[in-house]
Amino acid sequence: VQLQASGGGLVQAGDSLRLSCAASGRTIVMGWFRQAPGKDREFVAAHRWREYYADSVKGRFTISRDNAKNTVYLQMNSLKFEDTAVYFCAAGDGIIMSTLTSGTAYAYWGQGTLVTVSS
Repeated sequence: VQLQASGGGLVQAGDSLRLSCAASGRTIVMGWFRQAPGKDREFVAAHRWREYYADSVKGRFTISRDNAKNTVYLQMNSLKFEDTAVYFCAAGDGIIMSTLTSGTAYAYWGQGTLVTVSS
C-alpha cells in the first residue's frame, strides 16, 4: 500500500488546515503522526472503526475517512505554534488498540507534509 499525503502549508495561529492522505489500497487502520524539529515522532490521531486522538489535539483536530476513496483526512482547527511539524500518514492491518499510538505498529507510511504555524 502506498500513501500520498498532501495539504500542508504555512498558516497563522488560530487558522485551520486540512490534510489528506490517499492510499493505493484498503487498510483497517489509518492514522496521522507528526515530528517537530528536534523531537521524536508522536501520535496525532487514528481511525480504526472509530476515532482516537492524542490529548494535545483532542477537541481541535478531527480525523475522518472516505472508504470509497481509500482516503483519510485530518481537519486541524485552532492551530497553535506547537503544532508545527512534518505530518505523516500511516496505515496498517492487525493493529490492536493498545498499539494504535505506536508508530512501529503501522506497516505503511506516506512521505510527510510540512505544517508550519506562525505565532
